[in-house]
Amino acid sequence: MKRHDRDSLAFEFARICSRASVAVMDIYGTEFTASQKADRSPVTAADHAAEAIILEELAALLPGVPILAEEAFEGGNRPEIGGEFLLVDPVDGTKEFISRNGQFTINIALISGRTPMAGCVQAPALGAIFAGGKSAFSCQGAPGAARFDWSGIAARPRPTENLTAVMSRSHRDPETEALARAEGVTETISAGSSLKFCMLAEGKADIYPRFGPTMEWDTAAGHAVLAAAGGRVENPDGTPFRYGKVETGFLNGPFIARGRA
Repeated sequence: MKRHDRDSLAFEFARICSRASVAVMDIYGTEFTASQKADRSPVTAADHAAEAIILEELAALLPGVPILAEEAFEGGNRPEIGGEFLLVDPVDGTKEFISRNGQFTINIALISGRTPMAGCVQAPALGAIFAGGKSAFSCQGAPGAARFDWSGIAARPRPTENLTAVMSRSHRDPETEALARAEGVTETISAGSSLKFCMLAEGKADIYPRFGPTMEWDTAAGHAVLAAAGGRVENPDGTPFRYGKVETGFLNGPFIARGRA
């Protein structure tokens, strides 16, 4: 498989996510406990178990490509990144995982030239998986699935009025609400984790504004899926949203994700 074969790479990420999801769901079904990281965000054994599987698989798939993975980064692993690197969030939406509402995901993305080139988002408790390279796809798949019946997905064109926004369950703020009003949003949908990007990619919503803090591994895989579906992610001033922000410690600023122009 060549790295420039972006769809094939996204499908390989799906295979890896599916393998990691078995460990995640094994823990999801137990009386697990959560601990607190230095930034006061929660973490569970599922984060560590999934990340170990993903890192092993990615090292074999793309040897030599630096990997920024959430829990390894928290533990002090700061690899030097260049023009190409991987971003991994083993359980995006740990609060959703702890509350057992199903809206958590496993995220893998390849960044090249500061742009997501391929990515996968899996929601194992919902049986849903999304992949994006040059094109975007989704399918139903149980944890551990080795075969996927992919269907193409596409973001919908922006309507002239009455937009639908998808927003975070726990990070709405006055700035986000104000932008939604200014954009002409008349309906809002709540969703957790990177599923918000996937809802735009499927044509179920038109805009996802986010002014609260996120990390690059939170957004890259969903961004890859949305871009492959014809959508985009921008800074509030309309410039492209970039990755590899070493100067911020890979902390994202505000962004607006949109469907098809």
